[in-house]
Amino acid sequence: MFKILHTNGKARLGEFHTVHGVIKTPVFQNVGTLAAIKGAVSTMDLKEIGCQVELSNTYHLHLRPGDKIIHQLGGLHKFMNWDRPILTDSGGFQVFSLAGLRKITEEGVSFNSHIDGRHIFMGPEESMQIQSNLASTIAMAFDECIENPSPRDYVKKSVDRTYRWLERCKAEMNRLNTLDTTINKQQMLFGINQGGVYDDLRVENMKQIAKLDLPGYAIGGLAVGESHEEMYHILDVVLPHAPEDRPRYLMGVGTPSNIIEAVARGVDFFDCVIASRNARHAFIFTKHGTMNLLNQKYETDTAPIDDTCGCPACRNYSRAYIRHLFKAKEMLGMRLCVLHNLYFYNHLMEEIRDAIAEDRFEEYRRENVEKLAKRI
Repeated sequence: MFKILHTNGKARLGEFHTVHGVIKTPVFQNVGTLAAIKGAVSTMDLKEIGCQVELSNTYHLHLRPGDKIIHQLGGLHKFMNWDRPILTDSGGFQVFSLAGLRKITEEGVSFNSHIDGRHIFMGPEESMQIQSNLASTIAMAFDECIENPSPRDYVKKSVDRTYRWLERCKAEMNRLNTLDTTINKQQMLFGINQGGVYDDLRVENMKQIAKLDLPGYAIGGLAVGESHEEMYHILDVVLPHAPEDRPRYLMGVGTPSNIIEAVARGVDFFDCVIASRNARHAFIFTKHGTMNLLNQKYETDTAPIDDTCGCPACRNYSRAYIRHLFKAKEMLGMRLCVLHNLYFYNHLMEEIRDAIAEDRFEEYRRENVEKLAKRI
């Protein structure tokens, strides 16, 4: 399923073959939590701006409109009119970050919906069943997302339980993929490495989950408050123990500089809401650094957001006009900026892939890590 085409240092150029098409890696997954990118961006737009993988959320879609309704309508691909790969996260992060009072047991988690307060139970089997109903290309294992920092004793118990949950996820997905009513019988399961900021727990957990021979492996529980240096250190410690012939997914990361640094350490998959969320507040990523379009200096600026960019916003509109749209509270401003930021991220990954293929990734890294983090 996963083929490494070329390496440049630890950076990997690859192809991940799925039932819904080939994913060229490294890849940034565009986050459409409720089967839509916030900011009035359609699936037709996603194709135009170079999106390879769309990511949707198990927890949110289970609550609204309901995974059984989506199954009845033919699965998430038909529901949202998208014929390329979809990854669904397990709902674990949202259960632990959005839900009200919750109770964790060996069986799973009992919690209250953040929408209407109704009682819900979700465990490994329930998460797999929901994701099977959604019929995504890649399903994520159900895990506990631990706060950083957390006491070592608690992290150890949580990691051990998460591993037992992963075994149950694998067994349940294998069962679901044999059922006549299952829409995508080739759905794949990615396991998730946890362990907080404790090196030995992270390494032990990665060695454990690697033995389960899963199609892919994620690093979870990062980008939740620790420093960039701590995150990079965990990657340096853990990735040598991840299977080399499977994709590696750093969940919830991140800024362009974060992505480049993680690629340098051997990561293949990324996702983050920062691209679209920042765009909805006129905070823009460009080849020269980041900019806030609401600044008054752009009031009469007739230049495009980025004169090197080929996105629909930069091809057709000025900074002054898009700033005006935000000030006038016109939705078009938000839409144009989301299109720009996602185009930027998707084409950043294309540049990274080209740099790896041409054995100049380290040069690309030196030229861009600081520049892309700079405020214009």
